[in-house]
Amino acid sequence: MGINIKGKVAIVTGASRGIGEGIARVFASEGAKVICASRSLTGDGEKVTDSIKDQGGHAENYKADIRLEEDCNKLVEHVLKKYGRIDIICHNAGIYPDYPIEEMPLETWDDTINTNLRSCFLLTKPCIPVMRKQKSGRILFTSSITGPNVAQATLAAYSASKGGINGFIKAASLELAKDGITVNAVSPGNIATESVKALYGEEGAKEVARVIPAGELGDTDDIGYAMVFLASDQAKFITGQALVVDGGQILPEDPNSFFRN
Repeated sequence: MGINIKGKVAIVTGASRGIGEGIARVFASEGAKVICASRSLTGDGEKVTDSIKDQGGHAENYKADIRLEEDCNKLVEHVLKKYGRIDIICHNAGIYPDYPIEEMPLETWDDTINTNLRSCFLLTKPCIPVMRKQKSGRILFTSSITGPNVAQATLAAYSASKGGINGFIKAASLELAKDGITVNAVSPGNIATESVKALYGEEGAKEVARVIPAGELGDTDDIGYAMVFLASDQAKFITGQALVVDGGQILPEDPNSFFRN
């Protein structure tokens, strides 16, 4: 039996662009019924779901601000009422404002933590009773190598939020393991999204690719297929882990060492 998530009901947040869009597209291509949660019912999110449906996949665009407890609860209620179950939640929504610590407004720090980390708790909490009743479930997060593995100046809030996610999955996995629920994350390296290109610029992105052993930025599909594996029945004995998908970026002790071979 091949690895797949055919027929599974999956919620993906932040699915209107970037890595979230890639995850949603891969999930749908592997047969999942995908509920794409974003802050608007129009715009990029609608384009993504329409495109998935045009390609024969099942996708629904749902408006939710995952920083708000009420919206997270309503999202879970909607999916349960319409589909009767929730097999996978993939919390991907995130922001990474670029500020030196001394110049960062408190509002920016709070918004980053609320969007990236607090929302993990807000979305996970109402899904737990559903998955416990089912005796199965996959709770997934998009973490990052930035924070848990490496650091970058001017991304302190983002780094803190992603480090927090990795701590959250460990504690949550211990609480839920006996209920057939796994809790894991994928930690992307530098993925070729519009946001990453905007952060580094065209030339900067080329320099980043130069120090990745694989020699290039990753694709959003690379993260999507890692998520598919962790969401599958075949990954039932994996929990509390963060799978690094970075083309080997964090491996070299000396960033230039692999050029010597």
